[in-house]
Amino acid sequence: MTVTEDLSILSLIANASVLVKLVMALLAGVSFMSWYWIFRKWFAIREARKKTEQFERDFWSGGDLNALYQSAVNDRHHAGAMERIFEAGYREFTKLRSKSHDHGAIIDGARRAMRASYQREVDDIEAHLAFLASVGSVSPYVGLFGTVWGIMNAFRGLSSVGTATLAHVAPGIAEALVATAIGLFAAIPAVVAYNRFAHDIDRLAIRFESFMEEFSNILQRTLR
Repeated sequence: MTVTEDLSILSLIANASVLVKLVMALLAGVSFMSWYWIFRKWFAIREARKKTEQFERDFWSGGDLNALYQSAVNDRHHAGAMERIFEAGYREFTKLRSKSHDHGAIIDGARRAMRASYQREVDDIEAHLAFLASVGSVSPYVGLFGTVWGIMNAFRGLSSVGTATLAHVAPGIAEALVATAIGLFAAIPAVVAYNRFAHDIDRLAIRFESFMEEFSNILQRTLR
């Protein structure tokens, strides 16, 4: 077998030690899972943004709050995050208004209901972001572990060789470096996606919080 054949990617993976192969398999599996969640999260955030914009248009068009509430209740499973926040706040508002005349308590109750719904929605949107962060931070070190182990094996193999040449050293070191390459291949997309998604989710969260404040003011004016 020639040195060129030994240094082909498939040959390097096939000829790697058992531990390095396990590291490569782990990183390949992690990379596959991270790409799965990258696409899932991208579609989820895009859908959340689309539904938020649609509800904002409906809400600020001057429609009746009761009609918006009934629409949110009837189509709750397909409603967006902001629509469910509105539903929770308006439900609590109508419930407390029928039982109490304390305007402050009514508004505080509606705000607490919206805050609880807001937290659930943001937690749902942020789901699996921690996995992407872990992949981005840990994968290079896992690949580096495989590389160090492979290089150790390569140099240990030189002990039985009288004269070390590039032909003896290159295949073992190249096999080891493949683990680092796979680790970077898993880490880089995960880091880029995490930063992008975190930014998009922060912007959505700000829109939700602004809506809760504005809606609270509308409810307060309704009580006057």
